[in-house]
Amino acid sequence: MVPEKALPEIDSPTTGAHAPATDAWVEAVRDLFAPSGRLAQKLRDFTQRAAQQEMAVAVAHAIATRAILVAEAGTGTGKTFAYLAPALLSGKRTLVSTGTRTLQDQLFHRDLPRLTAALGVPVKRALLKGRNNYVCWFHLERNLEEGRFLEPETGGWLREIRRFARHSQSGDKSECATVPENAPAWSYATSTRDNCVGSECPHFDDCFVFRARREALDAELVVVNHHLFFSDQQIKEEGVAGLLPACDVVIFDEAHQLPDLLPHYYGESVSTFEALRLAHDARVELSTLGGDFRDGVAVVDRFEKTTRDVRLALPLTGTLRGTIADLPQSAPFVAALVTWQAAASAVHQALAAVAERTELLAKLAEKAKRFARALDTWQQAAPTGNGEEVFWFDASAHHLTLNRTPLTATEAVRDLIAASPAAWIFTSATLTVGGRFDHFRHQMGLTRITEKPSTAARWESPFDYRRQALLIVPDAIPEPNAAGHREAVAQVARRLATAANGRTLVLCTALAAMRAVAETLRTQGGTDDAPFVVLTQGDAPKETLLARFTTTPRAVLVASHSFWEGVDVVGEALSVVVIDRLPFAPPNEPLLAAQIARMKRAGSDPFLTIQVPRAATLLQQGAGRLVRSERDHGVLCICDVRLATRGYGKVLWSSLPPFRRSRSLAVAENFLRTLFPEPRETAAPSGVHSDGAP
Repeated sequence: MVPEKALPEIDSPTTGAHAPATDAWVEAVRDLFAPSGRLAQKLRDFTQRAAQQEMAVAVAHAIATRAILVAEAGTGTGKTFAYLAPALLSGKRTLVSTGTRTLQDQLFHRDLPRLTAALGVPVKRALLKGRNNYVCWFHLERNLEEGRFLEPETGGWLREIRRFARHSQSGDKSECATVPENAPAWSYATSTRDNCVGSECPHFDDCFVFRARREALDAELVVVNHHLFFSDQQIKEEGVAGLLPACDVVIFDEAHQLPDLLPHYYGESVSTFEALRLAHDARVELSTLGGDFRDGVAVVDRFEKTTRDVRLALPLTGTLRGTIADLPQSAPFVAALVTWQAAASAVHQALAAVAERTELLAKLAEKAKRFARALDTWQQAAPTGNGEEVFWFDASAHHLTLNRTPLTATEAVRDLIAASPAAWIFTSATLTVGGRFDHFRHQMGLTRITEKPSTAARWESPFDYRRQALLIVPDAIPEPNAAGHREAVAQVARRLATAANGRTLVLCTALAAMRAVAETLRTQGGTDDAPFVVLTQGDAPKETLLARFTTTPRAVLVASHSFWEGVDVVGEALSVVVIDRLPFAPPNEPLLAAQIARMKRAGSDPFLTIQVPRAATLLQQGAGRLVRSERDHGVLCICDVRLATRGYGKVLWSSLPPFRRSRSLAVAENFLRTLFPEPRETAAPSGVHSDGAP
């Protein structure tokens, strides 16, 4: 055993007491990941990887110099440990933000305990989610007592939530196995910042939200998600106390999601769902004041009715999105919108008149004021927009959301990072397009930051992609917009799944295509003696579908957007990935359409500047579902000839892993038959593997 060495300390960026021992400390981090280093000593399954070691050194240097680091680490590099280890050893207050709650939970419950034990560093850590993830005793008990619900099953679910909360330490709904996370009951059992009464609450001492916040404020490392991080920044800008402590190190994992998400965080939205929640809370709170406040209840009832009327006045069916210019300027809808705004203003006035009676009434009055102001902004907006933001709607069968979104959040993010004394680290397996960081760095405003040093680095995956996998673009398949393309995709998937005895994930770019391909595979897939077990996104929660897929013989999983990333199946259970077409976002998607129009006005090429980079990132994510370990083998099939025939295809090709390539479906079938010569009778061994595993 190599004797353990104490790491040189680096001073806190907030004190600036003396210059950090940068070189010595960075070298100590390098030693951690050496073949005979501490991680090799303490972790039995540790494999020394040069790329992981180099990334850890780069992270350590960024922390020591309070720099910006953009780090792309290919699948299997071990990027999670590469950024966590230096952060833990630095002794600095660190915030880690993830793109998904799944990774957030994995980091906190699995990766951090393993790493802190191996390093022997007793770091106080905390997990913090948005308040709608935690049971609120006040609203749970009040709504159970009130007992008026639209859905008949809600009462039973709320009683189940109460049983869960009585024995839970965290109140985190993800730990409640008996109530689905998307159950409507959760809206009655959680709070929002607009209906939380804070220290005035009779349950304040037992509040799960404030307990989680206190732990976060006291922690040295806090794990959050992107939504909470940027929502908190917005709250701070509005003068409300932020949820998150000031940090010395900020790390974004799954950072490739940020450029598309950021404009939405800096925008504003109002919805009929939100309005109905406001009406419900106001009515219940007013009813506690007695009969003298019946007029206020009548105002709230009118607001609730106008909320329902505005969706009914929209002559659209199904789920649709569009800009303000797409909304009908017909008298019924315009009148309904005007009436809705007036009703919201009336609710504000009614609640403001009694706001001194309770803390909740004061908060609901402010909520109604913001709601009315947002609706007034919508009424005043020009159908053509103002060139800096887009007004757009999202309508489902029962609800309507009105959004105001800036075309870019580059300046806001640039200012946030430049003003911060922290080190900022952005990492993902897919940050480059064609091997270059230009798109990500520009979208994040990093190219315009001069206040602190900035660098970008890329580490290739350690996998032997040419040996492990084959990429095919079938030469006989129709173009994506041609008749028969969906049927052709289904037939390609059927042939590959037959050769692999199932083990196939089909990723579609649209729900309609997903349903069509799934139906064809159900009716024509496999044989009478050995049909495929076809699983489709939406049949069950994502984790349930993945569990069935990995344990069911001859399984084929057909899915859409939510499965393009975050699917981490190790082993032969997933050996074929079929992508139906290049994942270009629809050009009529409201925010993208406005961005395209602005770029055209500026004389730029939006297709090459926006659409191709976005497609490249998503294509990399989809392709990354195939090979998750050194032992994985399989076929990636992209059913879009444009990849091989269009000029922009070269950019997309260069963004993909260096698989062996072919245009022949027969070659792929033969390759799979060598891997799986016999039909599997039982499920193949498989498991979930983290990029952050050692």
